[in-house]
Amino acid sequence: MDGFERRKEIKKENIRQAAIELFSAHGVQKVSISEIAHRAKVSQVTIYNYFGSKDVLLQDVVLTVLNKNHQEYIEAMESDLPFPQKLEKLITEKTGELAGLNPDFLGFMASEDPVIRRIAEDFVKNKFIPLMLNLIEKGKAEGYIHHDISNEVILFYINLFRAGKHSDAFCNLEHSQRLFKDITTLFFYGLIGKPDGSADKS
Repeated sequence: MDGFERRKEIKKENIRQAAIELFSAHGVQKVSISEIAHRAKVSQVTIYNYFGSKDVLLQDVVLTVLNKNHQEYIEAMESDLPFPQKLEKLITEKTGELAGLNPDFLGFMASEDPVIRRIAEDFVKNKFIPLMLNLIEKGKAEGYIHHDISNEVILFYINLFRAGKHSDAFCNLEHSQRLFKDITTLFFYGLIGKPDGSADKS
């Protein structure tokens, strides 16, 4: 990559990060291209030259956020943490961050817009599900997950809890943190399990 291309990529990344910060704080609708340009210290023309439109920039931002999460999930999986802590990080670690995002921005990330929906579906199919299946196999190999429970059912169970993070109940950060702590306990121990610190190994 020559100097021109490197400077171009730096500008694009600055625009991308400025958009993420502003969308996260204020939502998508209330943020203008001029505000993004001011935050990124570039001209509006530069943004249009690189991304074409606000909609395309938003799609790029959604993909960036998803890929960032994916990398953090990989790092958690490759860490030396015990399996239960790895699983907890994968499911709950981003809760506080997500709850702190503007609800409008969260809505766009779960948008029915066909392009954003395709980005999200591709991410789930090609990155998130393979990652979770890998983790499930590790859990079974280490004796934390029963071998007679199918991977399909485990993924369904995990996705039920992950989907709950997009509920309106999580719009208030302080309330959502308390709520998700209880949900996490329910996830790991069920309604009648006892969180006594012992693993129920098969």
